[in-house]
Amino acid sequence: MRLFAVVTLRPLRALLAGALLFGAGVARAADESNPVTPIQLTFERPLDAVGAPFVLAASKGFYRAESVAVANNFVNGSQEALARVASGVSDIALVDINALIRYRDKADAAPIKAVYMLLNAAPYAIVARKSRGIGALADMAGKTLGVADGDLSIRLWPAVAKRNGITLASVRLDRIGAAVREPMLSAGQVDAVAGFSYLSAVNLRDRGIPAGDLAVLRFADYGSVAYGLALVVNPKFAATKPQAVRGFLRAVTAGLQFAIRHPAQAVEDVLPQLDGGARDLELARLKTALHDNIVTPDVKRDGLGGIDPARFAASVGEIAEDFKFQKPPAVDDIFDASFLPDASLRKVE
Repeated sequence: MRLFAVVTLRPLRALLAGALLFGAGVARAADESNPVTPIQLTFERPLDAVGAPFVLAASKGFYRAESVAVANNFVNGSQEALARVASGVSDIALVDINALIRYRDKADAAPIKAVYMLLNAAPYAIVARKSRGIGALADMAGKTLGVADGDLSIRLWPAVAKRNGITLASVRLDRIGAAVREPMLSAGQVDAVAGFSYLSAVNLRDRGIPAGDLAVLRFADYGSVAYGLALVVNPKFAATKPQAVRGFLRAVTAGLQFAIRHPAQAVEDVLPQLDGGARDLELARLKTALHDNIVTPDVKRDGLGGIDPARFAASVGEIAEDFKFQKPPAVDDIFDASFLPDASLRKVE
């Protein structure tokens, strides 16, 4: 896979376009008095269309306008990404905030905090086939659920099942590899799979399963208030380079705003970064994530990037159904709102 990185100057027209689209607060051209700060950014999974804000921050010159040069790395899962940030190998990472919450409960955990919520609603879902007799969550009783190794969605299944009156023992969990999750459902070897709605559901439609035969049972539609992917920062980097962190988040916000307004154009920028990515598939993926996970009612009310303290506390309660905390965290233990861009830049029309 090609890694996209901002290490060269963009044409002036890209900077001007950024200024016109997102205002003077975004387009802050670097000069000799404002040196470029390198940033190592780690993703917990391979790039897909949901990474559009970061691709656009590069391709549209938003990183350069904020005097940051971003090099990207891809690892296998949130735990590995968190380890890179804890060690200082990476400055910033995009990880599942629920993994961060569990990580921070360890006695020897580095004091890593999230600084920006990309997915306001977690994309956790059970994706099933209606032809297997599943049209709602209650229909999972007596069925087989395929669960990939390391999939975080199943960690919140106990809370969702309890909320909806489903006995855990009534659903058989079949541990399978991530690579065979969709093929096994497609072949009828399991009745449903746990995963991300914008990944598994879109992938299954791409495999030829009619959309009308798919039941996408989003945890958020069944009472879950969990947050999803968040940007976390190495504590030392945050302390010594606060302006770089703020500039990076302004650039990502500009990229996200562009993707919200122009998803089809955003996908055109993403496709060259993918190995064999299909335009229609990635556009469907981006539109699904934007609708279900990014531009939520909370975001329409409060703007991009932030966290509601009461909702956060409720999400910790959901995690506690499957995880024994030494001490349940408060929102300030996990999230630092001081790096967020101005509210005017985060507002979604």
